[in-house]
Amino acid sequence: MSELTYYDLRRANSMSPSLPIQVAKELGRRIVAGTYTAGTLIDDENKLSERFQVSRVVIRDAVKILVGKGLLDVRRGIGTRVKSRDNWSLLDDDVLAWHLSAPLNPEFLTQLMEFRLAFEPKAASVAAERATDEDIIKIKEALCEMENSVSDIDKFVIADAHFHSAILKASHNELFISMECIIFSALLVSIKVTNQTAESNLASIPFHAEVLDAIANKDSKKAQSLTENLLYDAKSKLQALMVNK
Repeated sequence: MSELTYYDLRRANSMSPSLPIQVAKELGRRIVAGTYTAGTLIDDENKLSERFQVSRVVIRDAVKILVGKGLLDVRRGIGTRVKSRDNWSLLDDDVLAWHLSAPLNPEFLTQLMEFRLAFEPKAASVAAERATDEDIIKIKEALCEMENSVSDIDKFVIADAHFHSAILKASHNELFISMECIIFSALLVSIKVTNQTAESNLASIPFHAEVLDAIANKDSKKAQSLTENLLYDAKSKLQALMVNK
């Protein structure tokens, strides 16, 4: 799965990005991938301008974008240094998307799953209390999308993302809804680990259907418990697979 899938899920602007944004993305991908390691200096403006065949102004603007995301630090007389991961804006859409172009980072994937466990079960519980008929229809449509794409790994993952996103939206809590980026990133990154089959995809459908039923029946405790179990199971399977990578 490419980072474009992430942007599509997030309904990002599809217009051609400006030159500074294009350069920022190329540098950002390299930083997230570890080509430029924390604490090291990247090339100066002249070298970057020559490499990307753009003006120094474009390079300067691209660097400003990455400074804003916490990836770079500019010091006069020293240069532009890569900052450590604990300074990055990890919930930034670009930073999350760039992880899809980078080699698998097992620690980051584990953290994504832990984060999902921290908010999704509660969001499902709230959704069970607040979901409208239209919300239930959206969740059902996503489940049908999953059922219809069990043999297509990429489409199934996208459908799975739509299912969990629909539950967040059904909570009618803006903060829960804003966390769909974590779901999208976790599901798309996990494809680097899992060897999904039509059989395994089909086997997961009943567990998602149980979550839907609990929300539709306004059983908040059951919705929370089932979502928690679903995520714990996914996390344990991913960890087992990563050990064997």
